Amino acid sequence: MNRLGIISFFTLLFIAFVVVWNISYQSSLEEAYIPINTPSSTTLIPSESGVFERSEHAINYSKTPQDPAHERSLKDYYKNRAYHNAPPYIPHPVASGERSMGGKNCLQCHQDGGYVDKFKAYAPVTPHPEKVNCRQCHVEQKTNTLFKGSNFIKIPAPNVGKGANNYLPGSPPAIPHQLQMRENCLACHAGPSAPKEIRTTHPERINCRQCHVINNKETIDIGIFKRKP
Repeated sequence: MNRLGIISFFTLLFIAFVVVWNISYQSSLEEAYIPINTPSSTTLIPSESGVFERSEHAINYSKTPQDPAHERSLKDYYKNRAYHNAPPYIPHPVASGERSMGGKNCLQCHQDGGYVDKFKAYAPVTPHPEKVNCRQCHVEQKTNTLFKGSNFIKIPAPNVGKGANNYLPGSPPAIPHQLQMRENCLACHAGPSAPKEIRTTHPERINCRQCHVINNKETIDIGIFKRKP
């Protein structure tokens, strides 16, 4: 009887050891677990990463009255660019002695947009406020020192309007430009500073890509550019 009790005691002790060891082992696995993000099988377009962001003004845009006296047209929009898809010029003088790359000086007017009495115009909203080196891409429109005239001919911009950019009759127009650096659709297509020809009638529907598909080639990273010998 005593022998059976001793055997049962050691059996229970062994079972308890196994249970405690197993719990401890599982806990150690949880602490050491590092989630691995498996690459998606879907080929995402990098430039799409922020398309639906910064839509906080969408509702306001749908209620904002348009001011015909200060409307921008698409002609003005393209006139302010060296070529189609080029970054727009700075059409006004920068602050005297201003040597910074822009940053907050530019964002004072271009982060949220709005009417500027000094220039009697609506400041367009920048679609990429996080890129603060504005003057790295945007140069003053009028300069007598930096550039010289050439025989460069502008790339014609795609037509817009009814039927010009539609895959099917009555379908939503396609997006005729790349999305990189243009990740806030509302910056150009909504609000009082938007060119009237491309101004959306429904800024409150912020999921633009749900209906409008891109119709352009994506920029391919070619690495460091090297001139051919």
